Amino acid sequence: MTATPRTALTIAGSDSGGGAGIQADLRTFFACGVHGLTALTAVTVQNSVGVSGFTEIPPEVVTAQIDAVANDMGVDAAKTGMLATAEIISAVASAVDAADIGRNRRIPFVVDPVAASMHGDPLLRAEALEAIRTELLPKATLVAPNLDEVRLLTGIDVRNAEDSRKAAEALLDFGPQWVLVKGGHLSGDSRCVDLLFDGTHIVTFDGPRYDTPHTHGGGDTLASAITAHLAKGLGVPDAVAAGKKFIERCVAESYALGAGVGPVSPFWRLRPESVQDRSQDR
Repeated sequence: MTATPRTALTIAGSDSGGGAGIQADLRTFFACGVHGLTALTAVTVQNSVGVSGFTEIPPEVVTAQIDAVANDMGVDAAKTGMLATAEIISAVASAVDAADIGRNRRIPFVVDPVAASMHGDPLLRAEALEAIRTELLPKATLVAPNLDEVRLLTGIDVRNAEDSRKAAEALLDFGPQWVLVKGGHLSGDSRCVDLLFDGTHIVTFDGPRYDTPHTHGGGDTLASAITAHLAKGLGVPDAVAAGKKFIERCVAESYALGAGVGPVSPFWRLRPESVQDRSQDR
């Protein structure tokens, strides 16, 4: 009998274009060698050009999905993505508590505070920001915002390394165990530097910045790669290091799809001959 893999749960929205959201999480979990579990929070209408709308899943259905998989299959690590509303955030906070997920609990919990798409389309109701601060961040083993999300949550506009440290300190005041301030959106920098901080230890991750517009799903992919490695038993700094290496390769191998921004790609984990180039069909 084949050994049963570790499991990782994503609590997130669906991306109809397949580049981000729960679709990106699942393919990342697979590529990192863990079995993906899901709790769907919203259905978006989107493609490579942008998000034209979304519909929330009822909070009680979100809770039921988490309970169903946690009580039967077990969860080795969990993450959030798009949560959309304060009501869903409150439901998720209660459900992860019941499943022993979160800071100071048995199961690591990564909060990716998705507030908007990379096109700037809102994915979070305005009143939900305070619910993230007060109900979700205190439960997080790790919170991993991009710079736009840092500004929304803390009011700090990160422009350099010192700002990143200040932002990390401000986010720690909300209660997470670790903060990862991602530098991918910092303009004018030739390197992509992320800062990991737990109030005592600072770890920086310095990586290349690739000249590509196709980065859709990059934040989701990084957060889910970190979650997968936490599920496999790594500590937070090692899981972040592994996730950083994974996303760097995914960005390097990103591809054009549609009229807008294409997705980052985990296809490099497959044998090259197993991925057919669509251009061959034309």
